[in-house]
Amino acid sequence: MKGSLIVLEGTDGSGKSTQFSRLCRRMEEAGAPFHRIVFPQYQEPSSALVRMYLGGEFGSHPSDVNPYAASTFYAVDRYASYKKVWGEDYRAGKRILSDRYTTSNAVHQTGKLPEEEWEGFLRWLFDFEYHKLGLPEPDLVFYLDMPTERAAELLRRREGETHTTGDIHEVDTAYLAQCRRVALRAAELCGWVRISCVDGAGAIRTEEEIHEEIWTKIQSVL
Repeated sequence: MKGSLIVLEGTDGSGKSTQFSRLCRRMEEAGAPFHRIVFPQYQEPSSALVRMYLGGEFGSHPSDVNPYAASTFYAVDRYASYKKVWGEDYRAGKRILSDRYTTSNAVHQTGKLPEEEWEGFLRWLFDFEYHKLGLPEPDLVFYLDMPTERAAELLRRREGETHTTGDIHEVDTAYLAQCRRVALRAAELCGWVRISCVDGAGAIRTEEEIHEEIWTKIQSVL
């Protein structure tokens, strides 16, 4: 017996964390039992290399660390989480909701390579995490698609409100744009459910509108 794994994915500034929190509350209100996980696990020792990477200790630009090396940093953190935190629940048939997953490596690392190598990298990545490491494959992935210019606006606003500076991913707008290009390709190749964060006129949709679309589409696996 195995459970189901539902993932919310999106580039930085897409509002993913907000939508994940809303989805968890809605699940609780509906009485649908689930186990909540968030990646990376910044408070755990298993995320040490992730924190060093994002903090610029291996270079100030994302491309300073090749996608295969960077992907292993995140994969190890997921492996530790699966072994220590949620693997038993999943194998017992429980539902798992995850804020980011292997899909984040796909979105954030693939674009470091020439476009003709993207599909080969994705094959390597999914084989590495799902087969070599033995992590579960998601049953459903929602990709929150926010245009890069709007995502950058939201990230800069957040930095101003919190008086903080983003990590090496968040401050690099060109990198964010490349991540979105990759994510749209991966969503098409892998069957992710794309949720547009803007309407036809380019205005950002309300949190409620986006949430209701996710909730409607998630019914197929509840």
